[in-house]
Amino acid sequence: MADAEPLLIGMLHDHGGGFDDDVVERCLRLPFDELATDGRLDRPLELVHEVGEGLPRGSARAVERAFAALDERGVLAIVGPAVSDNGLVVRDLADAAGVPTLNYTGSEDTRGRFGFHYQIGSLEEEPYVLVRHLLAQDHRSVSLVHDASPIGRRYTSYFDDACATFGVEQLGRTVVPPLAEDLDDRGPAIAASGADAVVYLGLGLAAHALGVALRAAGSTRPVFANSALMFGYPNPSWTEDWEGWVYCDTVSEGNAELRRVRDTLGLGDTAFTPGVPGNYDMGRLLAEGVSRAPILTREGLVEGLERVKMLPAASGRPGTTMGFGRWERSALKGPYLVLRAWRGGRSVEVDATE
Repeated sequence: MADAEPLLIGMLHDHGGGFDDDVVERCLRLPFDELATDGRLDRPLELVHEVGEGLPRGSARAVERAFAALDERGVLAIVGPAVSDNGLVVRDLADAAGVPTLNYTGSEDTRGRFGFHYQIGSLEEEPYVLVRHLLAQDHRSVSLVHDASPIGRRYTSYFDDACATFGVEQLGRTVVPPLAEDLDDRGPAIAASGADAVVYLGLGLAAHALGVALRAAGSTRPVFANSALMFGYPNPSWTEDWEGWVYCDTVSEGNAELRRVRDTLGLGDTAFTPGVPGNYDMGRLLAEGVSRAPILTREGLVEGLERVKMLPAASGRPGTTMGFGRWERSALKGPYLVLRAWRGGRSVEVDATE
């Protein structure tokens, strides 16, 4: 209807991710426009933005205030937050207020009755992907470096499980502050651990300091990391110290759905960063949820989202799908975690045998 009130969707920004805001908004809007063109949506989209600098650099209180402001505006749903620490904060707020939220953190602990989860990375599954790849490269011992944070500790607990399951030995463990900017004093000990490889697990800010420290120590050991190394996209200078590092990502150039989104928006090679497929997919999940909602309320949107099934995802390797269900809050299904490496300042896809 021409005079219908717009769909209000909140955007909760809990950190400075470095991705282009205009591209993010275009990606989120595209699926709503596509469904409107198909006659499946009858009103325009209005995005409502709130910023709350959350953990670990900011505070949980800032995230709470941003959430409350969006709730007061009467948004139908909220996209965000991005950092797992803040996802834990919003999880209980969403259930208490009855606001559907679609966070894009790495932790399955952020899910709830109203808490839907789009996995840009996974604290629980990435450790298994890394351990299996380590074994494929015949690396049977590691020196582990992890953040002293909820993210670092949860990654590590699952990494410990994966090592025990598949028989990878840990010859050393170094705990670092999540906002560390200088780890030069740790580099020599990590480099001299005698392990086949070094593994970093954490948010990613300390990964840059680790790269500098290992380089200064003259380490030649291969390094593997979680999706923290996605920070290389907005911080290309960091990748000089991550040369050759293999890490988990969610982007695959072989994904036909991502290539379609790229071509539709005219993004060129800039499409192949996690923000483009992630934001398009989240927009599509919400748009499809709205189109399936029995009534345009927050509770109705929950039911609509639960009816979304088997959509082709722009994230992940070919064959990745997305959807939800009754008590099913994880969006991505299939091979959504992609191994990549930083080489010559570029992120390139690798496979388990490379």
